[in-house]
Amino acid sequence: MIYTEQTKKALKLCFEAHKEQVDKSGLPYVFHPFHLAEQMETEETVICALLHDVVEDTDMTFQDLEQMGFPAKVIEALKLLTHDDAVPYLDYVAQIKKDPIARAVKLADLKHNSDLSRLDHVDEKALKRVEKYKKAMEILA
Repeated sequence: MIYTEQTKKALKLCFEAHKEQVDKSGLPYVFHPFHLAEQMETEETVICALLHDVVEDTDMTFQDLEQMGFPAKVIEALKLLTHDDAVPYLDYVAQIKKDPIARAVKLADLKHNSDLSRLDHVDEKALKRVEKYKKAMEILA
């Protein structure tokens, strides 16, 4: 991970935003964005990885992130990564491909979310989700 003033601010915000949340196996959700951030190579992608679900899964807004001083290109990537349910999933993914920051984070996100060993129980729903994620990774490749 790259440690800068901005990434440390994102790290703290990520922890605070997700500290009460758990993933599908009951593990602290915050491990997921931390895992993604560890794979990123630039300050912008680290920040984006840490914050990729903050607006979608908490009360935080893009305006809040702007006011906190996060870079505009990171916020634009986060907007692309925040899925609007009115947009078909694969259309949403196709839009992400246009932004290198969002693309890097989404590929890591899809890979991590496709790791079935993270789940205590693999059911049909999980298998279908992985198939959907494979299609998304093909679009982003």
